[in-house]
Order: sequence, then C-alpha cells, then structure tokens
Amino acid sequence: MLDKIIHFSINNKFIIGLMTLFLIIWGVWSASKLPVDAVPDITNNQVQIITLCPTLAGQEVEQLVTFPIEQSIANLPDLEETRSISRFGLSVITVVFDDDVNIYFARQLISERLKEATDQIPKGIGTPELGPVSTGLGEVYQYILHPKKGSEKKYSAMDLRAMQDWIVARQLNGTPGIAEINSFGGKLKQYEVGVNPNRLKAMGVTIPDIFNALEKNNQNTGGAYIDKKPSAYFIRGVGLVTSLEDVKNIVVKSNPNSVPIFIKDVADVQFGSAVRYGAMTFNGKVDAVGGIVMMLKGANSNEVVQRVKDKMLIIQKSLPDDVVVEPFIDRSTFVKRAISTVEKNLVEGALIVIFVLVLFLGNLRAGLIVASAIPLSMLFALALMRIFGVSANLMSLGAIDFGLIVDGAVIIVEASLYFLEHNKSTKRLTQLEMDVAVENSAKKMMSSAAFGQIIIMIVYFPILSLVGIEGKMFGPMAITVSFAIIGAMILSLTYIPMMSALFLPKHISHKKTLSDKMMDFLYGKYKPLLEKVIAIKYKVVGLTVALLFITVFIFSKMGGEFIPNLAEGDYAFEFKMPLETSLSQSIETSMQGARIARQFEEVKMVVGKTGAGEVPTDPMPPGATDLMIILKPQDEWKSGRTYDELGDALEEKLSMIPGVFVEKSQPIQMRFNELMTGIKQDVAIKIFGENLDSLSVYAKKVESVIVKVKGVSSPQVEQVDGLPQINIEYDRLRIANYGLNIEDINSIVSTAFAGKAAGVVYENERKFDLVVRLDSTSRSSIDDVNNLLIPTPSGNQIPLSQVANIDFKLGPAQISREAGKRRIVIGFNIEDRDVQSVVKEIQDKLATKVKLPSGYYFTYGGTFENLQKATNRLLIAVPASLLLIFMLLYFTFNSMKQAGLIFTAIPMSAIGGVFALLLRGMPFSISAGIGFIALFGVAVLNGIVLIGTFNQLEKEGWNDVIKRVIEGTKIRLRPVLMTAAVASLGFLPMALSNSAGAEVQKPLATVVIGGLISATFLTLFVLPLLYIIFNSKVNLKRIPKVKSITTILLMGLLLSFQNGQAQSRKSIDEVLNLGLKDNLQYNINQSQIAKNQLLIKGNKEFPKTGVFVENEDLRPSDKTGVLKIGLQQSFYMPQVNQAKKNYYSEQTKYYEVNKEVINTELKKNIRSVYYQLWYLQDKTALYQRLDSIYVGLLKTTILKVKTGESAGIEKISANVKLKEIETNITQLQKEMVVQQQALMQLLNSSEAILPLAESLEKLEYGLQNTTENHPNLLLLQQNVAIANSEIAIQKSNRLPEFSGRIFSQKLYGVEDPYSGFSIATLFPVFGTGANSNKIKAAKTEKEMQEQQLQYQTQILKSTLAQKQTEVEKSVSGLQFYETTGLQQADEIIKAANQSYRAGEISYADFSLYLSQAIEIRKNYLDNLNAYNQAIIEYNYFTNK
Repeated sequence: MLDKIIHFSINNKFIIGLMTLFLIIWGVWSASKLPVDAVPDITNNQVQIITLCPTLAGQEVEQLVTFPIEQSIANLPDLEETRSISRFGLSVITVVFDDDVNIYFARQLISERLKEATDQIPKGIGTPELGPVSTGLGEVYQYILHPKKGSEKKYSAMDLRAMQDWIVARQLNGTPGIAEINSFGGKLKQYEVGVNPNRLKAMGVTIPDIFNALEKNNQNTGGAYIDKKPSAYFIRGVGLVTSLEDVKNIVVKSNPNSVPIFIKDVADVQFGSAVRYGAMTFNGKVDAVGGIVMMLKGANSNEVVQRVKDKMLIIQKSLPDDVVVEPFIDRSTFVKRAISTVEKNLVEGALIVIFVLVLFLGNLRAGLIVASAIPLSMLFALALMRIFGVSANLMSLGAIDFGLIVDGAVIIVEASLYFLEHNKSTKRLTQLEMDVAVENSAKKMMSSAAFGQIIIMIVYFPILSLVGIEGKMFGPMAITVSFAIIGAMILSLTYIPMMSALFLPKHISHKKTLSDKMMDFLYGKYKPLLEKVIAIKYKVVGLTVALLFITVFIFSKMGGEFIPNLAEGDYAFEFKMPLETSLSQSIETSMQGARIARQFEEVKMVVGKTGAGEVPTDPMPPGATDLMIILKPQDEWKSGRTYDELGDALEEKLSMIPGVFVEKSQPIQMRFNELMTGIKQDVAIKIFGENLDSLSVYAKKVESVIVKVKGVSSPQVEQVDGLPQINIEYDRLRIANYGLNIEDINSIVSTAFAGKAAGVVYENERKFDLVVRLDSTSRSSIDDVNNLLIPTPSGNQIPLSQVANIDFKLGPAQISREAGKRRIVIGFNIEDRDVQSVVKEIQDKLATKVKLPSGYYFTYGGTFENLQKATNRLLIAVPASLLLIFMLLYFTFNSMKQAGLIFTAIPMSAIGGVFALLLRGMPFSISAGIGFIALFGVAVLNGIVLIGTFNQLEKEGWNDVIKRVIEGTKIRLRPVLMTAAVASLGFLPMALSNSAGAEVQKPLATVVIGGLISATFLTLFVLPLLYIIFNSKVNLKRIPKVKSITTILLMGLLLSFQNGQAQSRKSIDEVLNLGLKDNLQYNINQSQIAKNQLLIKGNKEFPKTGVFVENEDLRPSDKTGVLKIGLQQSFYMPQVNQAKKNYYSEQTKYYEVNKEVINTELKKNIRSVYYQLWYLQDKTALYQRLDSIYVGLLKTTILKVKTGESAGIEKISANVKLKEIETNITQLQKEMVVQQQALMQLLNSSEAILPLAESLEKLEYGLQNTTENHPNLLLLQQNVAIANSEIAIQKSNRLPEFSGRIFSQKLYGVEDPYSGFSIATLFPVFGTGANSNKIKAAKTEKEMQEQQLQYQTQILKSTLAQKQTEVEKSVSGLQFYETTGLQQADEIIKAANQSYRAGEISYADFSLYLSQAIEIRKNYLDNLNAYNQAIIEYNYFTNK
C-alpha cells in the first residue's frame, strides 16, 4: 500500500501540489482560530458551594450549614473529593468531580441535592449558592477603579463601589466567555437606620417595632384599571421610599391621644455600608475598589481578555473623567510572553535543523526539500489541534523537535541522494528516469522510515495514559507531537518523493562536497577508535555496565518535583497576621507593605487584596492579605537584578514588617495551588482527627520538626483556634421568668449588631438595602451588648445582661474538613530543593518524632501528591510502552537476540540524560520524564538503522563479523550522526532559553541532548561490540573468566564507596581536638569576632569637614558682593561614640560566648557518635568471637556425622547458626560505616576514624545539679547586655550636636581680609517623639530577652533533672552485669564448650547454654552503651 501511494505521488505531481496548497490554507486558517494560552488549564472539575451566614460563629456554621450540605452530596456519582471550611459567617464547600463529568451536569446534580440540604438548615441562617462556572485559570483580568491624581478626596470608597457595581460590572456582564464579575473592596452602599437605644427606651419603642414599620411602609401596589370611555385609567399606589427623607418620615407608633413617633425620632437615617470582610488597596495610598473577571470554563482566555479590553474602552467613557479603570493582572500579557518563547524556540530550532541537514546531506536542494516538511507538518498539527480542541500553549508546543519529526523525510531524501551519487552514469537523467530512481529509493526505505516514526509515536503513548492534573498538563504535548509525526509521515509518502523527483539535481557531480570531506574527516578519526575498542570489547562493555549502575544510583538520589514553577513576571506575597487582627489594621499593614514594595524601581504597581469579597471564591480571613506586585517589563529594569533575586529582595524587605508572616508566590501559582488542593503552598501535611485542640497541638509539634528540614520555607500552620469572641450565654430560667424566647432575643441581637434588611430602596435602576442596626456609637464595646434592650411581653424593655451572661472567650477561627472529617493543614513552599526528597525526609522524621493517637493520621497533599500519582501511573505505562517496542523489534528482526541488542539503547541513552540533569543542577520532574520518553524513541531508531545494515551486509556475503561491523558503521555513520545532531540541536534553543515559560521546557531539552550524546556513543561503539560478542563463536572455557572479570569490576565499584578512605584509630581526646580545630562553624564565629573588633576600632566617627564659598551682599547697585571662604566642622557628644563602642563590645562578647556554645554542642555530638561507634566495634568483636566458636563447632559436628556419633541435623543447625552470625557481623560493619561517615562530617575530615582497639570504656558519673554556667544561658545573658547597650545608643541620639566654622572675607577696596568664626549647637527638638518610641522599643526588647533567659533557664533545669533520672536508671541496669553477669557468662561458655567436645552434653544443650551466655554479653554492651549516651547528654547540660 505504501508503494502504491509513493507511485501515485510521483506520477501525479499536480494533484499532490494542490493538496499541499490546501494543507497550507487549512493550517494557516486553523492557526488563526486556535485557542491560545500560557499553559493548559489543569484545574480539576470542581464546584464551590458558598453559604453566607453573617450571624453564626464557626462552630454553628459547621454544625448547621456545612455538615448537612456535605451529607446531602456525599453519594453523588463520580465524586472524587469534598473539602470545606467553616468560619465566622461563612461556609465554603469545594466538590471535586471526575474530569469526564460535564460541569453543568455536576452543578445540576448538586443543585438538586441542595434542595434537600436547605430543608435541614434552620430558616434565616443562609442560603447555599453555587460559585461561578470557572477554574483556577479563570481570573483572567483583574482591574482597579481609582480617581486620578488630585481627585482622591472627591470620591469616597462608597462612590467608587457604586460605580463598580452599577456601571463597570453591569456593562461587562453579558460579554461572551465571562462567567462572573466579582467586586472587591470599597463600601457597599446601604440606607442605614441607626437606632439610638436611649431614644428607644425614652419613647417606649422596640427594634421589632421599627423593623415592622419599615417593612409595612415601603411598597407599591396596583388596582387594575377603570374603564372610562374612550380611555382606560390604570391604578397605581406609589409607596416605595426613594430618599433618606422618606425613610425618616415613616411612622413607628401612633396614638390618637399623642403625637406620632417617626423613624427620625428614634434613629439616625443616613447612607451607611454593609459590614466589610474584605478590602483592596492601591499603591499603598488609598482604600480602593476593584473587580475580578472570571472566565467561563473552557473559553479562550486571549479572546475573552481582548473582549474585556474592548468593553473597557466603552465603559471608561461612561465613568467620570477623573476616575480611571486600570488593569493590574492581564492574562494576555503572560500568554504573549509564553507563546513568544515557544515561537522563538521553534523558529531557532527549525533553522538549526535546516543548517544541520544541509551540512550533512551536502546538497542545498536536498536540505531545503527536507526543511520544507517542517512548516507543513507543523501546519498539519495545528489543524488537527483545532479539530480536537487542543490549545496552543507552552506544553502542547513545547516538546516539538523538528529533528524528530522530519526523520522520515531525511531517510527518503538521503536514500535518493545515495542512489544518485552511486549512479555510474555521467549523463543527465531525464524526468522519467529521475521519477523511477526516486520511486525505487523511496520504496526501499519507506518501511524503515514509517517504522521509525511509529516507534517515536509509541514512546509517547505513556503520556496519553496520564490522568488528572498531569494528564491535562502533558497530554496535549503527546497529542501535538503525534499529530506532527502523522503529518510528517503523510508528507514522506506524498510530498517528499514528489519534490525529490522534481527538484533534486538530475546530474550529480561526483566531486567531493564539503559534507563528504567532513564525513571523511570524522570517519578517519572514528575508524581507528573503533578498531581499538574492538580489541578490548569486554572491558568496554563491562565499564559501560558499571556506568549504568552508577547512573541508577545517582538517579535514586536525585529527588524529584512535579513541574518546575513558571516565572509569571509578577509576584504575589501572602501576608498573614494574628487571628484577632481587625480589617482596618490589615488594610494599614497592606498599605505599609505596598509602600515598601514601591521603593523598588522594577515595581509598576502594588495592589493589596485583604480578606474576602462579597462572593468569597477565595475565602480569606480579615487578617490575611494577598499583595499583588505588578512588575515592569524586564528590559526596563536598571538594577541588574534577575527575577528571582528581585523576589528574594522584596521578601527580605517585607519580612521586616512586625507581626506579619510573609510568603512569596506568584498570582497564578498561588491560585492554582489553592483551588487544586485547598492550600496556597506547594506542599501540605494534613492531620485528620476529631478534636480541634488536639489537632492544633499536633500541628505545632509537626511544625517544630519540619522547620529544621533544609528546603522548607517557614511553615504555616492553619489557624484553627484563638478567635476572640463575645459570647452570649442565655440563662433559661430568667428568660422563662420574663416570658421571652431565645429566637426573638437572637433576632434582636443580630439586627442590632449585624444589621437586618427591612426592604430595598430604588434609585432608578439601582437597588440598595434598607438596613436596621444600632448606630455606630452604640455598637463599639461589650458594654453595648450588655445594655442592648430586649422588649418583654409586659411592654417593658430590659437589658440583655438581665437574661444572659456576656463575656470574652476564644473560639475556633476556622474548621476545615475533607472527605467528611476534620483536619488541620501545615503548608510550606519548597526553596532550593526538590519536593520529593524534602517530603521523604519529613516523613522519616515525623514517623519517629510525632506519634499520633488512634483515629488521627497524616496525609500529604499539594504538588507532592500530584508527583506521586504521575510517577505511579508512569511506572505502569512506560514499561508497557517499552514492551510494545520490544515486540515490534522482535517481529521486525525475527530475532530475540537482535531485538535485545537494539533495546540496550534505552538504558544506555538514559546515562547521558541523568548526567545532563546532574550537571545543570536539575531534579527529576515530569518534564524531564517526558524528555526520557522522547529520548528512548530516537535511541532505538539509530540502533534499528545500524543492525539493519549489518544484516544486509551479512546477506551480501560479509561473513567476517568484524569486517561487517566496520563496513556497516562506515555506511551508516552519516545517518546516525545526522539523526542525533538534528534531534539534539533542535532542542538546543529550549535548553538555553531564559524567556517566560522556559522553566518547563529546560529539563525536557536537557535530558534529550544529554541522552543523545550517550546514545550516539552507544550506537557507534557499544552496539557494534555487543553485536560482535553475540555473533562470535565464543570459547566456552573463557566465559567464566569473562564473568569473573565483570564480577570483580562491579564488586570493586560497589566496595569502593565503603573502603575508599584510609582508616586510623584515635582516642576520644584526639578526636575532640581534631573536631575543634577544623570545624567550619567555629571558623565563621571567629570571623565575626574579628569583624566586631575592627568595628570597635573604627568607631571613633568624626563628621565630614566642609569647605564653603559664599558671596553675599549682592544688590542691584553692587553686583560684585562680598566673597567669603571658610571651613565648617560638626562634632558629636563623646557619649554617642562611647554608646556605639559599648554596643560593638557587647556583640563581640556575644560571639565569644557563642564560641563556647559551638564547642559544647560539637563535643556532645562527637562523643555521642564516637562512643556509638565504639559500642558497635565491641559488638562486632563479640559476634566474631562467637563466629570462631561455631567454626570449631561445625568441624566437630562434621566429624561426628562421619563417625556416626551424631545425626546430620546438628551439622545443618550449626551451619545455619554460622550463616546467621556472619549476617549480623555484616550488618554491624555497615552500621559502623554509617557512624564513621557521621563522624567525618562532624570533624570536617575525609579520614575514616575507628575507636581504640580496647573494650568499650565506661564514662565517669559526677553528680552536679547546676546549669548556671551553661553556654546557652550565658549567650542569652549576653543578648540582654546587647539590648541594654542598644538603649544607650537610642538615648545618645537625644544629645545635642555642635558645629563650628571659621571664615575669611575680602572687601573690595580694603587690603586686609576680615576673618571670623561661628559656633552652633543642634538640639533634637522635633524628633523627640520618634526617639522616645525607639527607646521604648529598645527597652521592650531588653525585657523580652530577660524573659527568654528566664524561660530557657527553667527548661534547662527540668531537662537536667530528666537526664539525671535516665543516668540513674542506666546505672542500676549495669550493676548486675558488672558484679556477676559477665563472670558467669565466661564460665558458661568455657564449661559448655568442654562438655560438648567430651560428649557429656548434646548439641541442643550446648547451643542453649551458648546462646544464654552470649545474650548476657550482648545485654551488657547494650546497657553500657545506653549508660554512656545518657552520661554524654547529662554532661552536656552540666557543661562538663
């Protein structure tokens, strides 16, 4: 069939040309309609259920709202997970479905179940609503509404919010592709009836009376119409309030015998605002208003953003002239940068491939024909991408390597050229002869070309098996590459043969081209090397296998991450403050952070989002702020900082804000993490359990463990408790006495403080709530809650304190649930390390240091969870793919041996990939994994080409295997090098790129380039050697020798890790001296001391001397003036320099004390490791003694079996026991190596050290109950001294300064100059307040250090008591062994040995006695080791 297609293509060139033109038109049109984004939308299929219940605390929200909803949706089909948060006034439940479920169907299912749940939620609490139909990438456009400079005071936050809600958002609604516009910040306008409690009491009016009056006096009605010929008159009753005056004049209570009471008599009617739970700030200056445009799931972000921008031009005209809508997050800019990176890499890669093709083929026309397949196959791929709904982004286009794609075309064109060049005819070929020549060449090689491209497609199949996040991320990559390869395959069958027949030169010059000369030169270098390698083939193969083992070992230690983070071009810093932080304090802190960030010239604008908006899709508490720092384009930066360096500098500056926890992230990354896993950090440790207090305690324990792990940024423990609440606890007996009920009281409380809507007020189209609440002065303290008036059935009003106990309490801040269970999260980001190794280390530490009770357990989430899922799936899919490749190879070559030979290319190519990652300092990621997959396909291709040539030569009569190999490699050197060069160099721009999005492509390209280097070496050297070995007549007698050489090589390689260092024996004192001499910490501390001593010497600061020139007394009549020249000098008070000198002196003392802290800690660690090593040495010696006993015993049992004195079971038992002892010795020796390595690390030495060849020493125990001189306490005391000297420095700043000057002036007309001087004293008049605050701060610091000293002293004393108890316990354990145990053990061994040899006891008895004696000695060693370790710990706390 392939032959017929080639024949048709060559003989119907016009039709193929028309089809190519159609492909170009189709591809260009598809490219223009293709959805474009930065990365695929990888968020899972989720629906948010949001319930606002402003009157409920967190516990009630969980019980009354969250739990009923969770129960109602628990059994929905295709449900993956549910997670929720319940906090004061808010419940947010996130429901995640399988990716195959239609999102609208999922929302329909939830809506049906919510009807059931609503019945279980008490009325008036809140109504569950579904969040917008959007995703993690949905926030495509965020803008801010602010007045122009000079008009800041003209518009209030309420005015701006009204413009946002009723002008901007309303006009944006209805834009195709938009799911919702969420308003953020400002104040939501309300008509507020602020009730005055004193007036209520005086006039006998209650809050329910006011509420009822407002409800009944704010409505319109109609009365049908009156038919009055010739017209009909419609009746309309107009009773809606339209202004504040209307509200004021509503009657609350009327009596025929008295004056009516109006709303204005008992309340202040004014414009108010809803209770705020969030705010937005702009550039640290104003409390601003903004909006978030949420894109509909599945929409094209580029098109949606463009539509929004077009609408914004119209909206801007409808706003006041001095109000501006300014975007601060525009997804299209990030998309443009990412796509430009892809375009640049693809264009550069294509140009490199074209150059390499022309260079290797040696024919410009041939190179251009192959190169023309690159854009055509790309257009074919883009067309299919549009049909199958694959968007153009970093991932879908990021793995396209034109070197791989045009491989089939290269084979066809190279075969045609080879035929033409070896054609002996010197005459020019006719077109018909050219057609035949190309057709024959193409038919001959087409099966190889198609087979190679099918294999490359097969290696991408495992990527298509990925599901979930990793499937969405990398699936488009495999699909796009497959589309491009299919296009290239079709072009190789049709377009390439047609173009080759038409445009390849019909008269080939047989002169050597540049390409031929280059190949001759390369072959001249390659052939001698190959011959030398063939002579030592077994050694080369053995070394290659050893290198493979080393690679596997390195790979196992490399660690991994899910996907490298993309540099988005902007930063998002998460500010977290204590739970009790108010919204106004958070706004102030956000503004402070913005002002700090604005000091960096790279920053364009800073927007702070504090708390949650009215639609809380991102439900943050009032104490949390997301500070969005929008940066200028990098080409405008003048500081020379990189993107990462700028982020670190910003984080460092922002971290100085007191009382704020700052964490660096990026806008999209932070939102992605949160929507995917419920947290904003990269990794989450989740603890599940029932009791919130217990969860909080265990979370703090986990935090203390993981904070010491390298690579973990400051962990954030989810704040679940500590929310200050004013609790109203009702006294049911008193309520009964007054005839009240709790529902009515609750209604009054919520109306009075939270406010309750009694209706709405219309301003034309605009609609605002009419809200009743206490006036602002009556809801400011707990006294106002106590004094709230409650009406009784008797008509009296009593304060709330009469029927309830009201006081402050701390309650749960947030209750998080997942899969129906409570949980707490410890989240952290990863810095300068890979995710996998960090989590592995944390898991090991938590398993030993944090023991959870029954019913409590850990899980891990975030990117680590995604990495695990992807890795587990690839562990199944990759082997399946490799098996499929092996089967194809087997069916192609019909030989298991040759299929295996070619298959060796896969592990061997991995060597270069692993080492390339290692050299560039990259961990293994899923991106790198995709690179390995692509690499395997190319490596196999070269193997197929070479083995196929060897087989062809064998058929042609080349029987000598070595000559066959040399000839075959000569023929195939050009294709092998060309395939490797185009594939690897095609990825070179990706590997070297630093543009936006390059972080994802770099690992992939690095693996392919590095792997192809090793794969090419394999193809040209190792594969021919393996072919020779497997096809030679091997002398069976030599095989053991070969095996033994390889075995010795591998064993030597493995043992070299253990025995590579020289070993020596040293006493503990020698080891301690060595450790104290070469310790790096000690050296750093010494440098600090030297630095401070220099600061002390250079402390005598003297202000700079000034030289001045003045010209005075200038006037219209005298333009010469009086010239004056002089010197000026300022002087500090001596106390200023003295205070600074004292400060530096105290710091120097601090580092001198710290030297002792380092020494003490180091001594403890060295002693602990040294004595542990000594213990293992003695234990090994004990087993070696036992080994010698059993060796002798085995000989005795063998003799007894031969003489018939004993059954064979004794010999078997003795042999088994001997093997067991040998195993124990090996394990002990490995443990000794571990301890030696630990000791080497402590000593900063490469020398492996052993203890003295003596029995384990017993340390002396001297009772000492004091910790007063412990270096840690002395260090804290020094901190107090430093704080004290800081107070002196601040006080010295209040002292006056002196300045003086001398001058000389020249008066014209007078010979002698006039000289003079002046003296001035400078007093700190205006800065006294600031200075006082600094002194107070310094004093506070001193008090804090004193408290810290007191606290640490208590801890040291209690720890010392514990260690003393442990020592006494160990002493009692040793007494038995030292007095009688050891002596009895020696006697048992001696007696049992003699009795057994004499035949007085059986083997079973002898073994029993021996085990008993050895167990005594082992127990003694264990107890002695425990005692020594306890003494070392005790001595550390007593500073011995």
